Amino acid sequence: MYGCEAWTISKQIQNKLEATEMWFLRRMPRIPWTAKKTNERVLNEANKSRSLVRTIRKRQATFLGHVMRRGKLEHLVTTRKFEGKSSRGRQREKIMDGLATWLGPGKVSDILAAVKDRDLWRDMIANAYKQGT
Repeated sequence: MYGCEAWTISKQIQNKLEATEMWFLRRMPRIPWTAKKTNERVLNEANKSRSLVRTIRKRQATFLGHVMRRGKLEHLVTTRKFEGKSSRGRQREKIMDGLATWLGPGKVSDILAAVKDRDLWRDMIANAYKQGT
């Protein structure tokens, strides 16, 4: 998970991360992949829940708060307030878009305003992590 703060997580990447997490959980108790056990059964036996994607999103949100309060070059890049043309075609998903959907209903501008208040930002992250979205 080194450097996961800078990842953009699409639905396809999220599915691959969840599959990798399940592979790890199956390997620890040495459950072969040929065993006909559902993912839910493996999770129940291990007394775990899927938390890899939530942990990555939490780390991304914490890092975003740090970058936005700092207000340097990273802030300009994240908010796209720099000069230049965008490339043609469909634009890539940005970290802000993924965090906006994870943190709940709201606009990116609302998130940028909430980042300024450190306590509010921590509460938003904690609530989103508890909900497991």
